[in-house]
Amino acid sequence: MAEHIREHRSLLAAAEKRALVAIAHRLPPSINSDHLTALALLAMAMAGAGYAFARWDVRALWLVVVGLAVNWFGDSLDGTVARVRKVERPRYGFYVDHVLDIVGATFLFVGLAASGFMTPWIALALLIAYLLVSGEVFLATSVRGVFRMSFSGFGPTELRILLAIGTIALFRDPHVNLGIFGSPSLFDFGGLIAIAGMALAFIVNVVRNTAELARQEPRQKMNREAREGGIENRSVRLQADLHS
Repeated sequence: MAEHIREHRSLLAAAEKRALVAIAHRLPPSINSDHLTALALLAMAMAGAGYAFARWDVRALWLVVVGLAVNWFGDSLDGTVARVRKVERPRYGFYVDHVLDIVGATFLFVGLAASGFMTPWIALALLIAYLLVSGEVFLATSVRGVFRMSFSGFGPTELRILLAIGTIALFRDPHVNLGIFGSPSLFDFGGLIAIAGMALAFIVNVVRNTAELARQEPRQKMNREAREGGIENRSVRLQADLHS
């Protein structure tokens, strides 16, 4: 895990990287990666709380928008700061960053479930889908040495932007008009699309990684000595059973 390649091919990856490096060079030395990681977690907790409080006052949704922006700042910048300053701690950074990402996502989806804008079971299914995708990515990073941060052009930054746009849209109308199919909740509709997208990403990555690992480690046939040894061992056990 200490040596892995970061593969980030989202739509905004190149521009985002330039912006993050520029910000990292300008941050005061007193601010380190741990501070930024903690800030990202607190921001996600604020976003989750914003959704929950919006059940009683829709203006609390602005907390979500601000929380998502601050989360981007902390979560995207913590690793960049370490790399720019050449003070990387690969295993520590990878573990702490992503375990707190899981905690932060839990805060967010619990807030959505309590908001009234999303059916609780859809929020739970979203969390499960997120955990499945995350688990597969972490396992693939461990066995293949490649940490893939995006799928079909979408990475964490693009997903934050979509979520922020959807949150702002709630001020105007919390429903989406699907014509003859009715007007379901905007976030229920978006949540189902997100679940389907993450399920697709999970399946595609599992198939791709399994096929590649099978190619790298093809099944080996048992050699003659092993077969004869197995036959001899079974014969000895049979004789022992007959005499017992």
